[in-house]
Amino acid sequence: MTEADQLADMARHEPKNFLGFDFSTQQLKAIVVNDQLEVMQEAAVQFDNDLPEYRTSGGVNVRGDGVTVTAPTIMWVKALDMLMDKLRVSGADFSTIRAISGTGQQHGSVYWRRGSGDLLGKLQPDRFLHDQLAMAFSITESPIWMDSSTTQQCKELEEKIGGSKKLADITGSRAYERFTGNQIMKIFQRRKESYNCTERISLVSSFACSIFLGAYAAIDFADASGMNLLDINTKSWSQECLDACAPGLAEKLGEPVPASQNLGSISSYFVDRYSFNPDCAVIAFTGDNPASLAGMCLAPGDVAVSLGTSDTLFLWLDRPKPQLEGHIFVNPVDKDAYMALLCFKNGSLTREKIRDECADGSWDLFNQLLDMTPRGNFGNIGMYYHIREITPDLEGVYRYNKSDDTVTRFTSSEVEVRALVEGQFIAKRVHAENLGFHTGSETRVLATGGASANKSLLQVLADVFNAPVYTMDVANSACLGCAYRAKHGLLGGAFKDAIKGAEFKLVCKPNNDAEEIYDALVDRFYNLETSLTSAANTQSDKITATENK
Repeated sequence: MTEADQLADMARHEPKNFLGFDFSTQQLKAIVVNDQLEVMQEAAVQFDNDLPEYRTSGGVNVRGDGVTVTAPTIMWVKALDMLMDKLRVSGADFSTIRAISGTGQQHGSVYWRRGSGDLLGKLQPDRFLHDQLAMAFSITESPIWMDSSTTQQCKELEEKIGGSKKLADITGSRAYERFTGNQIMKIFQRRKESYNCTERISLVSSFACSIFLGAYAAIDFADASGMNLLDINTKSWSQECLDACAPGLAEKLGEPVPASQNLGSISSYFVDRYSFNPDCAVIAFTGDNPASLAGMCLAPGDVAVSLGTSDTLFLWLDRPKPQLEGHIFVNPVDKDAYMALLCFKNGSLTREKIRDECADGSWDLFNQLLDMTPRGNFGNIGMYYHIREITPDLEGVYRYNKSDDTVTRFTSSEVEVRALVEGQFIAKRVHAENLGFHTGSETRVLATGGASANKSLLQVLADVFNAPVYTMDVANSACLGCAYRAKHGLLGGAFKDAIKGAEFKLVCKPNNDAEEIYDALVDRFYNLETSLTSAANTQSDKITATENK
């Protein structure tokens, strides 16, 4: 064997590991996976416990008005200093890392002071990051997703663009208080000097990426979709939206890129301080929801359902139909596709409430009642919004018999239980289809969250969507998804080829009569819900008119 052959053979057998970061609301996490996607090391820094000097609660600071919510930007930097040391102590060999990527809580924003771009490229490896970046930010408290102080700015943006529907058609969502464009507008209006001193505006994701890159990192398409600024059709900033929010904004944001973009090699700071390979690639960081889609390994036509305190739906879409509800983002693993996100507040807590009322607090009895009732529930339909729902904007409990007449109660506990479960899953299908989703022959439903261990629930889910249901252990799905994306960004090609080895477990298949039963129920549910929301909006308009007299 020649020397060249020996070197090539050694290269083939060198460890190939990938590192994913998650800058979430309450903590900073990291996961190292090997080439077979097996988790090698994990580490985390809890903001409240590990960094008490910043006096956060749940990783945030809430102002006295109760609606302004921020986090100290430098706290995230200091957490990274601590996390890197924790990873090293856990046995991570940074020299084997071929690529890194990461995620940040969506909608949060970071404001770099003039001159910080040069500073990022000159970081000294013998000093902590937080010491060197302490004065790098023109605004020291970053607005985050929990902030709801920009109601006026949302109204202004929609008025300037031509209405909420037009804004949704352009950016994938109507104006939301937490979305970054509205936060930037507020800062420009109230803190012009700070805005003018800002050289670059990052999302939490691209801020974190910038540190590893040693230069300002581009915002990726997927995370940019949560700003009310990106035209999701052209994948470029909407000049109309930029102008509505603040002047000179395009220059401060930079050009967006695909989430799989290889932005370059890791900064010399990390090479010298932590012994990273100088060729380690930095793949664009993205938002936590797009990263979760990657972590759950969604493929074209798939739908992921997270069954937790709130239920969340992730959809892979080819042709989206933006609505006033839900969100459309550019897909993080395929820049030519899209993802949709729907959140339902009434999830597991509502299921637990009906379990306690109808099954003496027993899940076993609850499941027996569910299983003994026929699919379609004799035509009965229930909508249970014990707390005010997001999708749709309703509150209360609504019950209907097979003739669509309102009833105050159902005839038995088993009918009540099935009405709840079918109603929750039919609602998910209705709103998914509103955004452009359609069940096809290749569709899979991927179930996660605490309630995904309940096979009786999953059987109803399979029947309602007329698709097989799979489960996958996706703890830390956002962080894990970024380790997967690091490998995908390095190798290129299709995401599915990069993540071979991820395993799914088939739990149940739809019954043969599922399509016949539930297609009709979906239509009825849609019409009933539409009537309810229309009546609620009319009542709200009357109240507003009375208050304005």
